[in-house]
Amino acid sequence: MKFEITTLDGAEAGSVELDEAIFGLEPRADLLQRCVRWQLAKRQAGTHQTKQRGEIARTTKKLYKQKGTGNARHGAASAPQFRGGARAHGPVTRSHAHDLPKKVRALALRHALSAKAKSAALIVMDDARLEEGKTKALKERFGKLSLSNALIIGGAELDQNFARAARNLPQIDVLPVQGINVYDILRREKLVLTRAAVDALEARFK
Repeated sequence: MKFEITTLDGAEAGSVELDEAIFGLEPRADLLQRCVRWQLAKRQAGTHQTKQRGEIARTTKKLYKQKGTGNARHGAASAPQFRGGARAHGPVTRSHAHDLPKKVRALALRHALSAKAKSAALIVMDDARLEEGKTKALKERFGKLSLSNALIIGGAELDQNFARAARNLPQIDVLPVQGINVYDILRREKLVLTRAAVDALEARFK
């Protein structure tokens, strides 16, 4: 599929032939959902924890004798029903991560790229470079491209001036091509790929 290339100033810079196997698929919501769920589960800290019976610093002496009081039979004050006792079935520190096959992850990335291309939310830029790392100057250029909520994917190495200028802009993310992922693509309205990023993606999926 033929795609027009634009510059950072909004001018035309030729065209590029995008691979149909990467950018021309019919997006599948089930694949995208599986990959996003896998990403979000993997980054959960899982450090939530409540105290169990063995972790409560209370006496283990029997509260009162077993029989004759007319009350229920209790053994220790650390039981969950007492104030200051343990929590029954509370959360424990654990990993929320689960497996997702590598082929499914790769396919989901191609479907995410295709989804942006199909919805006209994909922009191919010749390069992402600035002479000075000034946020104001970059914001003006983004205004020409109507970019207010976007993920920008550069080459293997990002231009430091561009990355420095973009990091103060809300809802603008800048990543090198090796950091591209399904969740970041879907959470932003537009996807901007440099020509170097397109070449790297096509080489990656060959």
